[in-house]
Amino acid sequence: MLSSVAAPKIPQAYPTALAAADCIVGTFRFDGASGKLDWSEEVYLIHGYCRGEIVPTLDLFLSHKHPDDRTRSREIFDQARKTGGSFFSYDRLIDARLREHRILTTGEAVLDECGRLSHIDAFIIDLTRTLQKETEAYARAAVAAANASRSTIEQAKGILMGALHIGSEEAFKLLVSHSQHSNIKLARTAADLVDLANSAKDPALLDGFIQALHRGPVRHRSRVIGANRHHVRRPQRSM
Repeated sequence: MLSSVAAPKIPQAYPTALAAADCIVGTFRFDGASGKLDWSEEVYLIHGYCRGEIVPTLDLFLSHKHPDDRTRSREIFDQARKTGGSFFSYDRLIDARLREHRILTTGEAVLDECGRLSHIDAFIIDLTRTLQKETEAYARAAVAAANASRSTIEQAKGILMGALHIGSEEAFKLLVSHSQHSNIKLARTAADLVDLANSAKDPALLDGFIQALHRGPVRHRSRVIGANRHHVRRPQRSM
């Protein structure tokens, strides 16, 4: 279904509604008849320019796309020009200072009554800073988790060293051995031991866990096998 011609009007950007406050949101309009491209101040900024430095064109717009994304971006834009309707793309942009941006472009191509392109109105949202913040937050969380795990492991080693009168290296080997043979992560094994040590409800559980770690899987199996041997009945000889 073809869209009717709308009066030329550059859409207004609403950063608080479209993206996080640290995103840059701009708009552009491409005129189908003249091929003229109008950028908002924000789109100039995203591309690393100030208004008046360059004349925006479709070729310039596409030339700033990352080489690996350029062909796909052109295909999306060309398809919108031919068929009209909404379009959406997420790609990388290289600005005039050779800095890489992650941008989201969404807009609508409007056709006239003859099925020819009237204009395209679109938003460009620069997500670069938001993604950087998310990556930094994830990295900080990962480091914090790693530090917490190391701290818990050190506490677990200290508990084994005090209870079994062994060195740090041997205590760590007991934790690793239990983790490997029980298919439970080392940090989880250490946390379970520390939780039991911090709980005064049932000291026997802590002692049992420590003894199980001390025996180890091989020693434990040997005891079970040895115990089972005493219960094996010898076959009676027939008379």
